[in-house]
Amino acid sequence: MLAKFQSCLAVGAILLATTSFAVAEPKHGIAMHGEPQLPADYKHFQYVNPDAPKGGSMAYGVVGTFDSLNPFVLKSMRTTARGIWDPEFGNLVYESLLQRNYDEPFTMYGLLAEKVETDDERTWIEFTLNAGAKWSDGVPVTPEDVIFTYEILTEKGRPPYDGRMARIEKIEKTGERKVKFTFNEKSNREYPLIIGLTPVLPKHAIDPETFEQSTLEAPIGSGPYLVGEVKPGTSITYKRNPDYWGKNIPSKVGVDNYDEIKVEYFRDTTAQFEAFKKGVFDIYPETDPGKWENNYDFPAVSEGKIIKSTFTSDEPERMVGFFFNTRREIFKERPVREALSMLFDFEWVNKNLFNDRFTRTGSYWQNSKELSALGRPADDKEKELLAPFMDDVLPSVMDGTYAPTKTDGSGRDRKIMRDVVKKLSEAGYTIEGGKMMKDGKQLSFEVLIGSVAGASQSEIERMVLAYQRTAEAVGINVGIRAVDDAQFQKRRQTWDYDMVAGALSASLSPGAEQIWRWGSQSVEPEGTFNYSGGSSAGIDAMIDALVNAREREDFAAAVRAYDRLLISGHYVIPLYHLSEKRVAHRSRIKQPDYSPLYGYQLPTWWIEE
Repeated sequence: MLAKFQSCLAVGAILLATTSFAVAEPKHGIAMHGEPQLPADYKHFQYVNPDAPKGGSMAYGVVGTFDSLNPFVLKSMRTTARGIWDPEFGNLVYESLLQRNYDEPFTMYGLLAEKVETDDERTWIEFTLNAGAKWSDGVPVTPEDVIFTYEILTEKGRPPYDGRMARIEKIEKTGERKVKFTFNEKSNREYPLIIGLTPVLPKHAIDPETFEQSTLEAPIGSGPYLVGEVKPGTSITYKRNPDYWGKNIPSKVGVDNYDEIKVEYFRDTTAQFEAFKKGVFDIYPETDPGKWENNYDFPAVSEGKIIKSTFTSDEPERMVGFFFNTRREIFKERPVREALSMLFDFEWVNKNLFNDRFTRTGSYWQNSKELSALGRPADDKEKELLAPFMDDVLPSVMDGTYAPTKTDGSGRDRKIMRDVVKKLSEAGYTIEGGKMMKDGKQLSFEVLIGSVAGASQSEIERMVLAYQRTAEAVGINVGIRAVDDAQFQKRRQTWDYDMVAGALSASLSPGAEQIWRWGSQSVEPEGTFNYSGGSSAGIDAMIDALVNAREREDFAAAVRAYDRLLISGHYVIPLYHLSEKRVAHRSRIKQPDYSPLYGYQLPTWWIEE
């Protein structure tokens, strides 16, 4: 009997040993692919100065306006004060369960949650909250806060927060400091990480009845700063919370180095730059290489009070361009969009407006050797993914020979114009009386312009004027509508345009955010980032493939296949990029010597008097 019992124990031990690899266990971080690079006992991120001094006052300058301190509702989506929930400045007021490490493609470590646990299939994820996590009023952060966040954002939040529950079967409190998410069949392997990045809101400090209203009432958050003075549309000041709970946890060491942060607002980039020259604010990221070379001859630079710093990174370049609104009948057909894209004379624009300082953008992951499809033939993995959708991929994009149209730089390249006329004729257009006509109507549309990331409104307007001249040469009527920032954001948010200037950031780990840029479900709801209204079964399939890929190789192939579909769709007239990031700043402002994978991070800088 004893021998039989011992034999059973032995068999059980063998089974336990052979299956233990699949048993979930709490960890200090989670990676999209593979394991976190940093060990459980890491002290800080690689790109910070752990000994950076604390103190001083930092002022940022931005273009636009604001009339709300609630960034999570549609009414104030585009007019919320910068910094409240703002990764660029460091999420000053609200925080998420996990903190992203910007020196890895997509890996997160503990913030409000000190531990994270999930199964191999990622059908669920459980967070253990940090015992010290507190709101700014001293109340502990609890699992009930996390559950409340999803309830209120589902009912009254803006995209994409209002749709987060669509992939969640249930959220439950599983311990005093534990909260568990169980996912349904709509989820994917990336979604647990998205949960980790979602802001957490205080249940005890929010009235659900008034949550969706735009407000200037200072919010209660768990972040390192408190809202100080608020001047609507003009400035907002943040003061360090002396009782901030997280200042010593590893993911926050070396950041949040200022005692005070002020964000100044300006009506346009001209006013913004003049204010910087006068010392109104401290840091000016420069996107215009011409200005960088010619406009920094004022006294503060020559006296060494302002430093011009340059940075490089491995991050793909953002897509800055003119987005066709395919919700409009005029832009429904791909050949029409392709012909209109060909009319943008980048060579003339670059030479005459920017002294040949820019490089043309052709991919949504430009400059990424791993993720960009530009100049690279599709491999077997991509071909397999794209097999059901080959009608949506141009042969030149598939074989890697595609490049954006290149002109002779004259502003009136006759060969290109003939090709445009031919392509439009195939779509049913003819030139009648010097006008490009179809069904008795001239081909006419309006371009809505405003400032976008990577280009000022004045730069955009000069480029549209050049485009307008070229289009008129083949009988196309292009109107220009320049509006103030508030109108621009409102009209872009509600799809009230024919063509619009826009920018989409790029990442080394694109994922669920792509649903709200190109997925079919993002076309109609207002407030998404699908500026073009572009969508297709192939695009949806590639997004699904990239968010569910287990291995980095499969993930990269899915992104390249996705890139090929977007390029082939001609949803955007791509503009340009700079491979180098340029920032002018006061000499007292210092930054770490090491720049991470995603480039310089403003929250890691400090003041040295």
